[in-house]
Amino acid sequence: MNAASRLDELRADFLANTTLSMPIAGMIFWGVVALASLRLPLQNVALLVLFGSGMVFPLGVLIDRLRGRTMRAGTGGNPVMGMFFQSLGMVILLWPLVLVAAYTARDPNLYVLGGAILMGMIWIPYGWAADDRTGMEHAIGRGILCYAAFLFVPAPYKALAISLAVMMAYLYSLVRGRRPPTKA
Repeated sequence: MNAASRLDELRADFLANTTLSMPIAGMIFWGVVALASLRLPLQNVALLVLFGSGMVFPLGVLIDRLRGRTMRAGTGGNPVMGMFFQSLGMVILLWPLVLVAAYTARDPNLYVLGGAILMGMIWIPYGWAADDRTGMEHAIGRGILCYAAFLFVPAPYKALAISLAVMMAYLYSLVRGRRPPTKA
């Protein structure tokens, strides 16, 4: 067996052991952020993104359980899956940069923008691991849309526009992305 065929097998295994629960959970989370931005003070929306972003993964697990699926624990010896889970650390390590920028600028919209960009970065390693270019397209498109929303939408609606941009990126990925095989 050559290295390319082994990588193809590892990527197929990664895709077979993922579900659509995470993009669904992400859409739900950002939908809540969008609705909150219409009702709550911007500081509260910023806190929702800051602390709530860690709830996307548990929400995805709950969605899987409600659908009768369970996410496979650990990496199962698949280094591709291990690399993907380790890349979550990259996102966590960059959060302090967002915190410092938002605090220094005194702009709660930067928490929302930072969360949207950081949480979108995970689509790059996901796309590589699943051998699906939609992951990179999601991350780049999401980033561009979120930066545009931050730069060009009037202040009271920036958080809403950023949330809608993220939801559009998720919708794109749900429509265009490779599907995990259905379990019998």
